[in-house]
Amino acid sequence: MRPAALDWSVENCTIARAMEILGERWTLVVLREVFNGVRRFDDMRVRTGIPRQVLTNRLAMLVEQGVLRREPYREPGSRLRHEYRLTDKGLDLWPVLVAVLGWGDRYLADPDGSPLTVAHRDCGAEVRVALRCADGHEVTDPRDVVPRPGPGARRRS
Repeated sequence: MRPAALDWSVENCTIARAMEILGERWTLVVLREVFNGVRRFDDMRVRTGIPRQVLTNRLAMLVEQGVLRREPYREPGSRLRHEYRLTDKGLDLWPVLVAVLGWGDRYLADPDGSPLTVAHRDCGAEVRVALRCADGHEVTDPRDVVPRPGPGARRRS
C-alpha cells in the first residue's frame, strides 16, 4: 500500500525549516545553557567546551534567526560585552528542550539518573511535555495521531 504522504510535496516543510536552525548539536546545547541562565559567551564556552568559533557562529545564527537577542553589559574596568537572552521565539522552544530532555532521560541517562531535572516553580513537581488535541484530549500513543495535509500543502507534480 502506497503512503498518502507521497502525494504531497515537502518543499515547504516547517519541520525541515526548523531543523535548518536547530539541527546541529551545539545549537541545542547553547539553548540549554541560555535556558539554564548561562548567558555570557565565556561562561558558555568554559561550561560546555564548545570551540570558540563554533560558539560564535551558533550565537550569531540564533540572533539572526530571532531566537536570541544580544544585551550589552560591562563589568567594572572591562570593555563592553554582550550576553544572550531568549526572545519570545526562543522561549517558544522550551517544550522542545523539555521533550528532548525527557527522551534523553528515558534512553540515555547514566545509571544514577539525569544530571538535570525541571520542576514547576509553584509546586515543585517534575515538568514533562504532554500532547493534547485542540479539543483537550491527551494524546499518549503516536498511533492515535493521523498526519494530514495542512493549509500550506502542495500536491506533488
